[in-house]
Amino acid sequence: MKMWSGRFRQPLDEKFERWQRSFPFDCILIHYELAASRAHTRALALCGAISDAERETILSGLSQIADRAKSIASFFADPDAEDVHHFVEKQLVTLIGDTGYKLHSGRSRNEQIATDLRLYVRDSIDTLQGLFADWMGAILDRAKQAGEAAMPAYTHMQRAEPVLVAHWLLAYIEMFLRDASRLSDCRKRLNLCPLGSGAVAGATLPLDRAEMAAELYFDAPTGNSIDATSDRDFVLEFVSALSQTALHLSRWAEEMLLFSTQEYAFVSLPEPYSTGSSAMPQKKNGDLLELVRAKAARIIGNQNALLVTIKGLPLAYNKDLQETQQPLFESTRTMLTMLPLVTGFMRSVEFHLESMQKAAQSGFMNAWAAATYLVRLGIPSRLAHEQVGKAVR
Repeated sequence: MKMWSGRFRQPLDEKFERWQRSFPFDCILIHYELAASRAHTRALALCGAISDAERETILSGLSQIADRAKSIASFFADPDAEDVHHFVEKQLVTLIGDTGYKLHSGRSRNEQIATDLRLYVRDSIDTLQGLFADWMGAILDRAKQAGEAAMPAYTHMQRAEPVLVAHWLLAYIEMFLRDASRLSDCRKRLNLCPLGSGAVAGATLPLDRAEMAAELYFDAPTGNSIDATSDRDFVLEFVSALSQTALHLSRWAEEMLLFSTQEYAFVSLPEPYSTGSSAMPQKKNGDLLELVRAKAARIIGNQNALLVTIKGLPLAYNKDLQETQQPLFESTRTMLTMLPLVTGFMRSVEFHLESMQKAAQSGFMNAWAAATYLVRLGIPSRLAHEQVGKAVR
């Protein structure tokens, strides 16, 4: 039975019904849906909408669904479930009978999906912060191992000045610290609970919104039901932060690819993260690094898709918002799988410190220091620059 079928006399077109379902991808939210449903169940009992016995029956059913979701591979093979909310209700009624229908009292799928997505993004941020720590730890370890070794720093793709290898690597630490900070900021702003917002105008029952928010470890309930049911700013902000991280990873990958060429010979690609050529036996290709660059484009594209989807939507909930889920899920999944791989690469890559040191000792990269020496002798800066430039020529 559909969650909305009472209004309709004719069945949905079969092709449209399959086409408009979100369950094939929003099933990933099952555990967040169950957590929010447990909080709503307790709130229903507190306001007298269900009895204590019904509360325990519903909670037991939700626990059984959680156990089955973890242990039964075919559990989600339901061609009729419209979305994760419908799926949970169907499973609950199968387990405990018509009492399962009482769970939806006083709530709407509009607030449910808004809550589930906030829980999903919050959880993803917490996981990503741990992966960020591992990734930056790998960079820091390599910076320490480089010791006092020098290398050329580049501007305009030309050798500019000598720097420590460690200094070059620590530039990436600065980038990823900013990325981690952006995620922390996003988490603070999203950590408000939409439960009790109803479809648009608030709940039809006197639910304790503060209690539901506290149970789910939100800082507080959302302040406006119209905004809460249609807000996807936290999704935009999160994927925007992931886009920035992907951009930084892409820049890192590009430098590692350049430095691994015979023309630079600063690093050797680690074999566990490289592939060969089916035609040229001598080749070792940096496929991980190349895919990092391409994956960055996917995440940036997802950010753009989200912006374009939301830019023209009136308040409050519109079905268009269903299309914001897949860009979010794909971007998150991409970053969660990519960070451990680049961390493994960074721990395995071989730096040719002698070659880097030798490259730092050629190309007149001490020219600015020479001009500064003349300045200290009293020669005006512009004239000193001119004299050293002539000497280089």
